[in-house]
Amino acid sequence: MVYQPAEELLPKAEYNVYKLSTIAFMRAQELASGQPKLIESPSNEKIATTALKEIIAGKVVSKEYAEMMEKAEKADKKKK
Repeated sequence: MVYQPAEELLPKAEYNVYKLSTIAFMRAQELASGQPKLIESPSNEKIATTALKEIIAGKVVSKEYAEMMEKAEKADKKKK
């Protein structure tokens, strides 16, 4: 099993372990059903590991995190 650093994963799920596990589970289910990988990974890598790597890479985020980032970007644009 490959170690995935929690300090990189938790911010993507608003520091909520339950939300993180739900996001990872849902993405792993998508991968298992044949959805394409969003990152480069070995073909023999476990689906859960790939899902966590996609979360770290920012390719998979919670709906709330995506909305929060959109609001932050809009606020930055207004400041400029």
